Amino acid sequence: MSRYCGPRVRIIRRLGTLPGFTTKVSKRKTTPGDHGKELKSKSRRSTLGDDYRERLIEKQKLRYNYGITEKQMVKYMVEAKRRVGSTEINFLELLELRLDCIVFRLGFARTIPEARQLINHGHIQINNKKITIPSFECKINDEISVTQKETSKKIISKPVQLQKNTPEHLLVNKAELTGKILKVPNRANLDLEVNELKVVEYYSR
Repeated sequence: MSRYCGPRVRIIRRLGTLPGFTTKVSKRKTTPGDHGKELKSKSRRSTLGDDYRERLIEKQKLRYNYGITEKQMVKYMVEAKRRVGSTEINFLELLELRLDCIVFRLGFARTIPEARQLINHGHIQINNKKITIPSFECKINDEISVTQKETSKKIISKPVQLQKNTPEHLLVNKAELTGKILKVPNRANLDLEVNELKVVEYYSR
């Protein structure tokens, strides 16, 4: 499945708020379609089909929020299972340590797709080295900065000033347009409502 480029409000009406996907908010209270149901409504009965649907929805939340393909999702899940510790936590850490996600969390971009574009266009550096790969896996103590070009600083200075809360695993200097990864991301501080265990179950079926 390729990266999604269609209507974004339609997706958040179906899956709920996805802060990394879009800043838009839907005014409608039903899911998409002619027979849309009330948002966040739950089925009265639990069947095998319902279980699969729940797992699929949770998986889709991550896929759309982080803007990655199905092939990448599988790759990260395999790596999460290989590492020591909880698979679901490892999986989220791999997603959160992607460069495009770090740039978004620091407030350099309003969404992850916007962060990906900044990286592709060469506006972002890691440890003073320009990186143009959005999926680049960042490490603890890596320093993320904006290139010295005036164009880069002008593009990023506005979003970063609007940033209200920075996750505790990151440190940002809004004046210098720099950031640093202090530690591994804490699941409790992620602003995405998702049941990551359901995602593991989806790929384990």
